Amino acid sequence: MLLRRTFMVAAAACAFALPTFAGEMGIMIKDPYSRAAGPNAKTGAAFFGIINHTGQDDRLIAASSDIAKRVELHTHIETADGIMQMREVKDGFPVEAGGMHMLARGGDHVMFMGLTRPMVQGEMVTVTLTFEVAGDIIVEIPVDLERKPAAGGMAMDHKMPSN
Repeated sequence: MLLRRTFMVAAAACAFALPTFAGEMGIMIKDPYSRAAGPNAKTGAAFFGIINHTGQDDRLIAASSDIAKRVELHTHIETADGIMQMREVKDGFPVEAGGMHMLARGGDHVMFMGLTRPMVQGEMVTVTLTFEVAGDIIVEIPVDLERKPAAGGMAMDHKMPSN
């Protein structure tokens, strides 16, 4: 019984680590995770890399999930007085052909507002990402309340290296 449980935990961990693809090597969602500030939080967020393996530019234009009453694409901006504030990005996030766009703490992210249930460590959040070209991609995102932000914590656009 212990061996079976160990196998199930290992299999689940591997599934979380695998990227999600749309189409044949089209849009790939890499290293997704979600979090909230605490068990009674009313908001949460999801972070991940979007890799565009196609020859056509695309754009993440919306997201939805049953974890929240509202789901929006957000970023952080610095006001004139030096204060960082979150803002909705109505036009979405561009992902160049052959490029990558990171959604990271302190930068671009998917914002869950009006959580319908607590975000519990290790559980999964189902999110539908809507792309302008690729359409809808359903992603299972693990809740990771323990992850620390990467150095700098800011989102960046990257061009994928040519092989």
